[in-house]
Amino acid sequence: MIDSHLLAKIPYTFQDTDLLEKALTHPSSTRSQKVSDFERLEFLGDRVLGLVVAQMVYERYPAEKEGDLAKRFAALVCREACLEVAHQMALSQHLKASLGDISPHSAVLADAVEALIGAIYLDGGQEAATTFIMAYWPVLLEKDITPPKDAKTALQELAQSKNLGVVPVYEVLDHSGPAHTPTFTVHLTVEGLGEATGTGASKRQAEQMAAKILLEEVG
Repeated sequence: MIDSHLLAKIPYTFQDTDLLEKALTHPSSTRSQKVSDFERLEFLGDRVLGLVVAQMVYERYPAEKEGDLAKRFAALVCREACLEVAHQMALSQHLKASLGDISPHSAVLADAVEALIGAIYLDGGQEAATTFIMAYWPVLLEKDITPPKDAKTALQELAQSKNLGVVPVYEVLDHSGPAHTPTFTVHLTVEGLGEATGTGASKRQAEQMAAKILLEEVG
């Protein structure tokens, strides 16, 4: 039985609620070795999200060059953006996963948002998926009127602006999980600013997460 609080945050009524169940069931919650429905839905949802967001920024900024549109696009489809949507939906309360307490920065939450988009697309088509995305992503788009910088670049510029004369140091602490769904853990140190640890599905994503966390900590 799907919680009514979650259903109220999805601007779509599922015809096949089994699809929604699959989107909320992380493979860690079962010992089954079969192909993961969650991961397949995540794969599909990622592509649907990309198409809708690409059109959104294309229409919203008609005077911008491709490079600036690409920056906006990357900021809106990244793990951090999906995490923010997951937090708005309180998705961690409804996700089935045997990973202990899922942290606010857990990549699993971002993956679940993409899986949910994939499930909506399969159940209701492009229009239904677009309606869901447009219920959450325009707010993210309007947060910053200038083309956003990635977290690593912003952190580097912050260190330079403070005349610290140091370079952020990223160190891979762990690389685990199967080849098709790896998890990287990276530790970041910036002398004079602080330290942070981030996780992601790639070394780059983990570095970006660590940089974002440190930027938030230093204000």
